[in-house]
Amino acid sequence: MNMKITRRNFVKGAGAATAVGIIGAPTLALGASKKVVVVGGGTAGATAAKYLKMADSSIDVTLIEANKNYYTCYMSNEVLGGNRTIDSIRFGYTGLAKHGVNVVNDIVIGIDAGARVVKTKGGKSFSYDRCIVAPGIDFKWESIEGYDAKVAEDIPHAWKAGSQTVTLRKQLEAMKDGGTVAICPPPNPFRCPPGPYERASQIADYLKRKKPKSKIIILDPKPKFSKMGLFVQGWKDLYGYGTADSMIDWQGTPKGSDDNVLKSVNAKTRTVTTGFNEVTADVLNVIPAQKAGKIAFAAGLTKGDWCPINLHTFESTIHKNIHVIGDASIAKGMPKSGYAANSEAKVCAASVAALLSGQEPGTPAYVNTCYSIVGKDYGISVAAVYRLAEDGSKITKVSGGLTAKDASAETRKREVQYAYSWFQNITNDIFG
Repeated sequence: MNMKITRRNFVKGAGAATAVGIIGAPTLALGASKKVVVVGGGTAGATAAKYLKMADSSIDVTLIEANKNYYTCYMSNEVLGGNRTIDSIRFGYTGLAKHGVNVVNDIVIGIDAGARVVKTKGGKSFSYDRCIVAPGIDFKWESIEGYDAKVAEDIPHAWKAGSQTVTLRKQLEAMKDGGTVAICPPPNPFRCPPGPYERASQIADYLKRKKPKSKIIILDPKPKFSKMGLFVQGWKDLYGYGTADSMIDWQGTPKGSDDNVLKSVNAKTRTVTTGFNEVTADVLNVIPAQKAGKIAFAAGLTKGDWCPINLHTFESTIHKNIHVIGDASIAKGMPKSGYAANSEAKVCAASVAALLSGQEPGTPAYVNTCYSIVGKDYGISVAAVYRLAEDGSKITKVSGGLTAKDASAETRKREVQYAYSWFQNITNDIFG
C-alpha cells in the first residue's frame, strides 16, 4: 500500500472518529422523556438508531422502515459476478430490537415539522423531540426517455440491492457466450461512485470464466470516474483492457460533450440511444440519475435534488429538530458511500444525544473507506479520515491513501480479504 497513513493508524483514526458516537455523548439519568424517531432503516438510519441507544439508553428510539430486511448495496456486485449469494447481503432488525430500538415496519408518508409528528401509511403517528431522516436515494426517471420504474423491473438498475440484483444476475446467466452487456452509469452525484466500475469488473470476472467471447460496454456520461487509475490497471491485468481482445470497453464523455449521455431506452429491443450513437445489448443495465428519497421531498427537506444540512450535527437547515443523514444529505467533502453513511450516522447520533441533554455537541470527525473487488484475488481500496472545517462549511480530508498501482499480487489478494473483513465488521456494527 502506498499510504500516507498506515492501515493500523487508519483503523485507530477510524475508531477515534466513530467513538464519538458513544463516548462523545453523555449518558443521562432516567427522567425527562426524550423521543427520537428514525425514518429509514438502511445503513445510515439503522446505525443512528443503534448508536443513540448505546449513547443514552434512556432515549426512546423508534425506527420506521418499510421492509423487514435490508440488502446492502456494498458487496451486491459480487452477487452479479456469481461470487456471493443474495442471502449473504440480507440483514434484519432483530439486533436493533435487542438494543432497545422500537422497530416499526411501515411506510412514512409525512413529517409535520411544526407539530413534531411522523405519520405512516398504516395510519400511525409518532411524536418526537428530534427526528433523524435517512431517506436513501430515488431516481430521476424523467431524465431518460422510455425508462421508468416499471421498465426497470425488466431492464434493472439494481442500484437498490434485492430483487433487481437477482433479476440482473439471471439475465447474465441466460445470456449466450459472445453476448454484449451494456452498463450505463449515472451522472454525478450518485450513490457509491466506484459501484458501476466494480460492477463491470465483477461481471467481467464471471464472463471470463463462463462466457469468454462476451463483451461489456460502459457508456459513461462522465470524462472520468472514482478510482479510475486503479480500475483501468486492474482491467489491463485481468481483462485485456486497451487491446483488441479487451473484455471491457469504457466509453467516456469528454467535458462539454454529450457523447455517451443517455437519452432514451427502447425496452423492446434493449437499445439505448446516447448523444453519439445507439447500442443494442443482450443484457442492459441502466442506472439513472439520482436524488434524495421520496420522503425527503414530502417532508420539505430538499433544496434541489438533495438535503442541505448543518455539517456539525446533520440538522436540516430547512426544518429544526430534523436531521438528515446518508446519501440524501449534502455532506460537502464526503462521498455518498456506505461507510460514509455509517460514519455520519454516528456523528449525528452523538449530536442528538448531546442536544437532548441540553449540551453542545462535540467536535465531529468522520471516516470513509471503500473497497472494490476487480477480480479473483484482486482488490483495490481508498481510505480517508475527515474533520469539520473551522468555518463549518465543508468536511475536509486530513489523512488517507489508496492502493498503489504497482502493488504486488499478494497485496491485491490481501485487499480482497480486507474487503470481506470490512463487510463483516460494518454489517455487524450496523445490525448486530
